[in-house]
Amino acid sequence: MSDTVDLPVLVFDGDCAFCTSTAQWVRRRVRPGRVAAWQHLDLDALGLDAEQCTTALQWVDRHGVVHSAEHAVAQMLRDRGGLWAVPGRILGAPGVVQIAGVVYRWVARNRHRLPGGTPACRL
Repeated sequence: MSDTVDLPVLVFDGDCAFCTSTAQWVRRRVRPGRVAAWQHLDLDALGLDAEQCTTALQWVDRHGVVHSAEHAVAQMLRDRGGLWAVPGRILGAPGVVQIAGVVYRWVARNRHRLPGGTPACRL
């Protein structure tokens, strides 16, 4: 991991309108730090590849550890701290994380049908 990489960073698919609008909401409300489309990042420096980034949200924490999908959401919230850490801990709890995974995968498969989604959002 390069020392010039600005961490932490929430990495989303900038080609997906649903992902972009969700990332903008997170940027404004949660304020986790850097929020960026993978298309504008040096993925190698982050330890990511395009396939990872088109199939799931990625959270690269301040130590350079990569968290994907529902784990990215939970860890980002925990790392944000304050009241945001509470839902982050709940999402990461045994049993809950499995349910969060099912919900995450359903949203990912159907993001083109969700508010703000377009046909370009289809996986």
